[in-house]
Amino acid sequence: MSAPIVSGAAASALSAPAQDPRLPLVQAFVETQAAAYGLQGDTLAPASADASFRRYFRVQGSAASYIVMDAPPSHEDCKPFIHVAQLFGATGIQVPRVLEQYLAGGFLLLTDLGSQTYLNALRADAAPANGLYLDALDALVKLQRGTVADSLPPYDAERLRREMMLFPEWYLDRHLGKPASAEQMKAIESAFDTILKVNLAEPQVYVHRDYHSRNLMRTAEHNPGVLDFQDAVIGPMSYDLVSLLRDAYIEWPEDQQLDWAVRYWERARAAGLPVREDFGDFWRDFEIMGLQRHLKVLGIFARLYHRDGKDGYLKDLPLVSKYARAVMERYRIFLPLLKILDEAEGYARPTGYTF
Repeated sequence: MSAPIVSGAAASALSAPAQDPRLPLVQAFVETQAAAYGLQGDTLAPASADASFRRYFRVQGSAASYIVMDAPPSHEDCKPFIHVAQLFGATGIQVPRVLEQYLAGGFLLLTDLGSQTYLNALRADAAPANGLYLDALDALVKLQRGTVADSLPPYDAERLRREMMLFPEWYLDRHLGKPASAEQMKAIESAFDTILKVNLAEPQVYVHRDYHSRNLMRTAEHNPGVLDFQDAVIGPMSYDLVSLLRDAYIEWPEDQQLDWAVRYWERARAAGLPVREDFGDFWRDFEIMGLQRHLKVLGIFARLYHRDGKDGYLKDLPLVSKYARAVMERYRIFLPLLKILDEAEGYARPTGYTF
């Protein structure tokens, strides 16, 4: 479950059932749970949609509201969501509880963590940002401290590299129309080797993989509520912190990022997590982990548009590129990669800057 931004398809689902063959199935699932939870079928309404085939509906019950996950079995599997919800819930962070499941149909009934994401809350009023982010840091430390070895797939070299390959395939080639030459691919792969060496040397903990403002909820109880965790893995410790502080959807000044990173590092050390003893080393890991993530995200956002027809993420590409570019500029080993990105984007580098 991600941000409560209702897609056109979801928004029209209840008003145009003839165009939505799954809507009667959603309604039938609600009816099967009506007696147990006092569900009022006539209150069923779209709650959110995300970049996958999953979507969510909110329905009122006798004592509370609930969320229905609709995950077509031909495209989605509910079992990872159920498994990760149990693992993450056991760490003490706030995640939706799975109340009922009908896996053959692709439906889950979940507790409702509300409709206000961190992103929506902060766009309305940035004043509470520090408190909300400190809450998110505390939850992240709690999540990582609860890591159970071998309980989730590893975020290994093959997966990390496969993600980065989305950058030349979908961003450079398909989106910018600038396919990498053989010589450029050698430079790209060399940069990937460097990134992976740093990533894989980090301590390994639970990784949400999208721990950011669209998946963190401001709730009436304790913040944050954590959503969209079904793709979780065990991998580099700095990954989720990068997702949070260098978010594709909201930008914070670098001195603020640094302040929150220090606070996370202090909390992680106090909790006994195997965080780097020297903050400078940790910050380097954080930056290079961020480069892996942002190269991947450039490719994913381009693919969502060119393959899936979803253009809502195109507006976020410049910020993601800015994050990636900043790291390449700071670490000279990535200058060949920066030159490739400059040429592909048509970026005019300031006079006097040399590679």
